[in-house]
Amino acid sequence: MSPVPRRAWPGGSAPADVRDAAGLLLVFPDAADRAHIVLTVRSDTLGRHRGQVSLPGGVREPGETYAETALREAREETALDTRLVRVVGALTPVDIPVSGFRLHPIVGVIDARPRLSPADGEVARILEVALDALAAPDVVVRTTRERDGHRIDVPAYMVAGEEIWGATAMVLAEFLALSQPAGA
Repeated sequence: MSPVPRRAWPGGSAPADVRDAAGLLLVFPDAADRAHIVLTVRSDTLGRHRGQVSLPGGVREPGETYAETALREAREETALDTRLVRVVGALTPVDIPVSGFRLHPIVGVIDARPRLSPADGEVARILEVALDALAAPDVVVRTTRERDGHRIDVPAYMVAGEEIWGATAMVLAEFLALSQPAGA
């Protein structure tokens, strides 16, 4: 699900310049016991990623683990009661050169549909997406975007009228691959 060509770190970047961030991939059942995840649509007032679909998440504070960061940011962005979340693991970190972040996805589960509320100025709305909708055969689309004068081919999930691409799509693709039964 990575854009092609994949964006490189800007010239002159050093590993010390990378800002660590974490995002929460929260899984919960709906009333019919179908697995869903929580995503956010970023506010149009935010920087480079405004209006994009993302995991609730943000910059790691000094002394925090990635799980602590993901839970704190999810609480701040969606009013999630993080005391109810069980962290079950981490996925592969994803570099986001355009904004200088390395995203550490953290997977958490909760036993029931959470009560959520979008943070003013940061989250335009909250999406609850069924995992089986993301796994549907016709949900992956390809679009073209222009970045810095270059055309890039961008794979995306098109779900409920929302285009999910970039780092979020890469995280979801890994999660879906890992959650498929063997041989499926």
